[in-house]
Amino acid sequence: MHFLYIVASLFYFVALLPVVAYTRLRHGKRVGRVADRLGRVPDTINPRRTRSIWIHAVSVGEVLAARSLLDALRQAYPAHCLLLSTTTATGQEVAEQLGDAVDGVFYAPLDIPPFITRSLNRITPDLVIFVDTEIWPNWLRACRRRGVRTIIVNGRISDRSYCGYRLGRPFMKRVLGDLDHVCAQTEMWGHRFVDLGLPSARLSVTGSLKFDAPDVMSTGAELHVGDRVLRFFSFTEGRPVLVAASTLRGEEGPVLQAFRRIRESADDAVLILAPRHPERADEARSIATRYGFDVAMRTELSVENPRTPDIVVVDTIGELPRLFQLATLVFVGGSLVPAGGHNILEPAVFGKAIVFGPHMSNFREIASLFVDRSAAVQVSTSDELSDVLSALLVDSVRRASLGAAARTLVDANKGARSRTLKIIADILPPGVPGLEHGVRTFRDVP
Repeated sequence: MHFLYIVASLFYFVALLPVVAYTRLRHGKRVGRVADRLGRVPDTINPRRTRSIWIHAVSVGEVLAARSLLDALRQAYPAHCLLLSTTTATGQEVAEQLGDAVDGVFYAPLDIPPFITRSLNRITPDLVIFVDTEIWPNWLRACRRRGVRTIIVNGRISDRSYCGYRLGRPFMKRVLGDLDHVCAQTEMWGHRFVDLGLPSARLSVTGSLKFDAPDVMSTGAELHVGDRVLRFFSFTEGRPVLVAASTLRGEEGPVLQAFRRIRESADDAVLILAPRHPERADEARSIATRYGFDVAMRTELSVENPRTPDIVVVDTIGELPRLFQLATLVFVGGSLVPAGGHNILEPAVFGKAIVFGPHMSNFREIASLFVDRSAAVQVSTSDELSDVLSALLVDSVRRASLGAAARTLVDANKGARSRTLKIIADILPPGVPGLEHGVRTFRDVP
């Protein structure tokens, strides 16, 4: 079965090459350094082959979740390099903004044995930390054979992935057998790992690291002071601000219809529109312009020569969490269309009134918790979105109640960070020198 997976991976790689080339040439979209994908990690990454901890975070959300672990890992393992890989170009951009928190950033190799081997030879990890749902059979097998410890943190398995994995349950059982531990966000997702073959002794339910992310652990006041990004939005002071976060294709239209209705009762209202994928910023701007609004890109704003557009389209990476501070209302995208929803915790920490659509399968338990505790509002249709947003705009008491409940929930659910770090310390005790091959005496996996 593993051989068939390798063959399928090779075919996928060959089929992907023309797609990548077309994407790069036709759309100018960043696809990452190809050499990294082939396991040829840059010479600047761990040039002395120092023992390391390799953290893999697919994209922006996973990088932000991983941030909560970095300082503690640095303190606990001062002799190790902290190296972080991503899969997407947007994730890479955010990772590169971490500065000295990590010792190197690169793209993860494709899950093909020669590429994985090259990367491991350069990085020489004692531990690989996979963030969220990252199950790579060849990567895990190579780590197990080298005696490299592996752990999934902030683990989850979406409905779609779970259905697919169950079709190959015997294979998944063998793959999950190569993992040392899984820290799942919820009981439900933990049960899915066990159902697919993970031994229950290697599972812990630790909660979501996103509750403990640095932005979430800070107060709104602390982040606001001296924030250079917010200087570009000084024109919003004293005005109602709707933040539409992480919108996908098909959601900008309903958001703009809702904003048009909001402007009927508040003609000075401002919309901050942040597409999930920055390469869609031009498309979002075009849609907004067709509605007759004055639209500016975030990168067009100037502190020296401020302007007062009706709508700002966010075409930058990593600034959205700070922009929630400006919000009167927040709509979280990826939820009006069947995409599974996006993170609602970042606006919650600032005590904002949050609205999202019916499709929140990737955050089902968190979404249900917020709705049940009257800490957010879930709508079913685009028309209902307009009704709810326009009603909340004029109801400051309900907005305040929703925001306070949201902040209370965030504070009550912190702790995943400390629980996760304790398990990491059990797997790789701090202060222990580089692990040798064959260290895994607790089991014998062929």
